[in-house]
Amino acid sequence: MSEDTSKLDHEGDIAADYLEELLDIADLDGDIEIGVEADRASVAIVADDGGDRRLKRLIGRKGEALDSLQELTRLAVQQETGERSRLMLDILGYRDNHRRHIAEIAQRAVERVEETGEAYSMKPMIPFERKVVHDVVAAAGLVSDSSGIGQDRHVVITLAEDDLESAEDYEDEFSGDEVPVDSADDGENADVGQGEDSADE
Repeated sequence: MSEDTSKLDHEGDIAADYLEELLDIADLDGDIEIGVEADRASVAIVADDGGDRRLKRLIGRKGEALDSLQELTRLAVQQETGERSRLMLDILGYRDNHRRHIAEIAQRAVERVEETGEAYSMKPMIPFERKVVHDVVAAAGLVSDSSGIGQDRHVVITLAEDDLESAEDYEDEFSGDEVPVDSADDGENADVGQGEDSADE
């Protein structure tokens, strides 16, 4: 076991002890699973089907309570280790389901950029959501940057530099009198797709 893995496992153990005590105080039933994911300690509160439904209160509206509890858990770990923790907390699979949903939105945005060649700005997202988008964009070979401040922070997706140069070369090649055969339709299809829902709705 590497030193890094051992360190993350130790973070998970500290977090699990903290969360078990919290569940006892709140009189909530739930099992705790510990792991390592994307170079972070990962802790999840799980329950069998028909388990304590009150656990959903720890998730809250749009995961707000879960985010707060995650931050408290990170602080508990930091108090023990003396180092800042990037631990991820999930409850009843909420983050996994949300991650899949955001990944689907990001994939549609990627396809839109690949199709149009134009930069696309996602709607504002929390850090967890932006991280998912960045991962999807990187896997597709495109480029993403975060822009904006505070609650307006969002991801902007663009083609990679090589793709942009290829598109410009293509435009330059046909910038004179010649027109590509498949484009000589007087622009009657120019507005196709303009009324589609945005990729991140």
